[in-house]
Amino acid sequence: MANWSHPSEFVLLGFSSFGELQVLLYGPFLTLYLLAFLGNTIIIITVIADAHLRTPMYFFLGNFSLLEILVTMTTMPRMLSDLLAPQKVISFSGCLVQFYFYFSLGSTSFLILADMALDRFVAICQPLRYDILMSWAVCVRLAGAAWAAPFLAMVPTVLLQAHLNYCHGNVINHFFCDNVPLLQLSCSDTSLLEFWDFVMALAFVLSSFLVTLISYGYIVTTVLRIPSASGRQKAFSTCGSHLTLVFIGYSSTIFLYIRPGKAHSVEVNKTVALVTSVLTPFFSPFIFTLRNETFQAVLWGQIRRLKGLHKAQQ
Repeated sequence: MANWSHPSEFVLLGFSSFGELQVLLYGPFLTLYLLAFLGNTIIIITVIADAHLRTPMYFFLGNFSLLEILVTMTTMPRMLSDLLAPQKVISFSGCLVQFYFYFSLGSTSFLILADMALDRFVAICQPLRYDILMSWAVCVRLAGAAWAAPFLAMVPTVLLQAHLNYCHGNVINHFFCDNVPLLQLSCSDTSLLEFWDFVMALAFVLSSFLVTLISYGYIVTTVLRIPSASGRQKAFSTCGSHLTLVFIGYSSTIFLYIRPGKAHSVEVNKTVALVTSVLTPFFSPFIFTLRNETFQAVLWGQIRRLKGLHKAQQ
């Protein structure tokens, strides 16, 4: 018989330290969640609906927006319900499912960001070969690998988590089933699990960051050789929004998850996790579209078309 045990359910403390005031967080968090869902959905629909946006750059943007929606859906609905619920419990299996999807989707997001960096590198540094190097077949393979690899690699992690002995209670000091609070509840030897987590961080986070860094190194070198200031500005403008998300995503995730082990400050982790699971999905549609004149023109064109159809039906 296997020598392992686990509680039937976990208690998510969430924002219990706020006491009765945590109810006041429900409105702002719900607003952020709905706006993030709406903004990313608009990007996906616009990319699919307009032929002008059927390019590799917007193909990867659509994938990233879908990931932002799915990542928020793994944590936000549960967090919102717990803000109003007296008993903040989640089943053991439900906790592992949430853990699996959160980290699989998060890892996929970084690989898609690396794909976007590769796309900009080819567009700026190899423009004459762009149609060949970034063909639809290549883009689909890159996106497919970005989706498949993390979901497969997370299976051993979840199996190892499921077979740990949880003898330090069942209270998770977080608003979702994060890795560090789960490790802190275990009295088993977690060295193998921590090593595998570190390998996955190297494979998905640091490797994609390295690809992005090298790509932008070549991009900056190439752009600085452009003689006209307007040409340099135009080239950099296509990369600005992507670089902003790269900075937010990588800095917060490297801070949270690259260092293996249990000796993290859970309160600090909880605060930083809010950035990746709430604020980044909310801001990303604005970051990507605020300075993107092509996307704005297409979006307003679609809105005018819908208004025209509405008037024609009246």
